[in-house]
Amino acid sequence: MPGLRRETLVARILIADDDTHIARVMSMWLNRHGHETFCAANGKDALDLAITRRVDLIITDMNMPQLDGLGFARAVREQLGSQIPMLVLSARCDQQALVQSLASYGVSVYPKPFLPSHLVAEINRLLAASLRTPGFAPGLPTEVRAP
Repeated sequence: MPGLRRETLVARILIADDDTHIARVMSMWLNRHGHETFCAANGKDALDLAITRRVDLIITDMNMPQLDGLGFARAVREQLGSQIPMLVLSARCDQQALVQSLASYGVSVYPKPFLPSHLVAEINRLLAASLRTPGFAPGLPTEVRAP
């Protein structure tokens, strides 16, 4: 509707996925929505980026070389705490078991394949929820944009 305004949270997002096409598509869509992205092709490089750069949200694939999504989530929580929202993408058919294995780390699971627009909406939902968490401060200021 003309004249309506919505808040868009601009954030620094780490994408960890060994499929370069998927990482590129996510990065393109998130950049288009004003977010800044950093990409890593394996869990070890992603962990290094998570530690050395300030990020507001992490998206990780479940199956990656050197450190899988579960090991990556565990390492992030051990080294950086639980303030950073995490979203694990997975094409595994046992999604419920995956959700249960990641529940103790406070990690959300999102199925592959995905529609980029739906993924962006989920990311914005996670970012908005994290703003309500005491102690969370996004890397970049919130903007108000017209639709």
